Amino acid sequence: MRNIRIQLFMCMVALVCIGIVMIYSASGIYAAEKYHDEFFFVKRHFSFILIGLALSLLVMMSDYKKLRKLARPMLAAAVVLLVLVMVPHLGREVAGARRWFRFGLFSFQPSEFAVLAMIIYVADFIARKENKIKTLRWGLLPVMVVMGCVSVLVLAQPDLGTTISIAAVVFLMLYVGGVPSRYLLLIFLVAALMLYLLIVSEPYRMRRIVAFLNPWADPRGSGFQIIQSQIAIGSGGLFGKGLGHSMQKLFYLPAAHTDFIFSIIGEELGLLGTAGVICLFVIFIRLGLKVVAGIQDRFGYFLSLGLVCVLAFRAIVNIGVSCGIMPTKGLPLPFISYGGSSFVFDMISVGLLLNIAKTGENP
Repeated sequence: MRNIRIQLFMCMVALVCIGIVMIYSASGIYAAEKYHDEFFFVKRHFSFILIGLALSLLVMMSDYKKLRKLARPMLAAAVVLLVLVMVPHLGREVAGARRWFRFGLFSFQPSEFAVLAMIIYVADFIARKENKIKTLRWGLLPVMVVMGCVSVLVLAQPDLGTTISIAAVVFLMLYVGGVPSRYLLLIFLVAALMLYLLIVSEPYRMRRIVAFLNPWADPRGSGFQIIQSQIAIGSGGLFGKGLGHSMQKLFYLPAAHTDFIFSIIGEELGLLGTAGVICLFVIFIRLGLKVVAGIQDRFGYFLSLGLVCVLAFRAIVNIGVSCGIMPTKGLPLPFISYGGSSFVFDMISVGLLLNIAKTGENP
């Protein structure tokens, strides 16, 4: 298990280093234009790295099993924060979404904390209800009620992408935990219907779906991001245009250093660059699943499973959106995209994984 921990950590370091280089490349010109400092986003990102490392080390030095006692208080705190962020003058609104608390130069996104709190809660629930998890009343419904409350609060921000990621990871944890497939299928059908209603009820979500199906129907509007992303990836060819030579980052591709940084990697480093990043994620996920498989403690097993799955889900969705094979969701690329809360909580997740893997060396 020690070798797995080392490889997992080195894989994360490689992805973070790629992120530093690509954040500078994708944001330098924009930062110089807006903030008169081409290193503006890189310097802020280094502060996120330091915060993430400090919290990861703190998590690694603690006993992860103590999180079981904190599972419900953490979830309650997450719910309170999700409510408070919707209060005017407390939560910060950007582009119609109220998702952040602002503290000076830094922002905190409570939905990221809610994802972690939800994973810890479900892992503890499955571990506690080992004999009752297969029942509808005592196994599935309590988790569905809790997840429903959290999902409603996240949707109110609005943040459909995070809501879907929470639901997907929780469903997988419950399935592995032994909840009968017929119950999960029923809940899935209900969730699919609700998702359909959520999409058709909001014009901007419908525009995203239409843009996904045919971005060229509105190339200057809803399809603009997808088209520019595909142009970036397609123009990179096999070897790319060269590091720093992207054209799409020149105010063509929105969110080039955040949600669409994978597209800039494709343009500047080509197919080889994107394939290398994908390979690193595949290796990371494979190593994470090895950690999961080697854990004897039931709580640690489901906690590590949830952490690996949420990181894998975000990576798959981000890459899928950048390539135009999934509708736009607004999920960052783990360890690579610029972003405070999401990046810090990704590193905390790795710290937890390393902690669990270390404990697994002496079951």
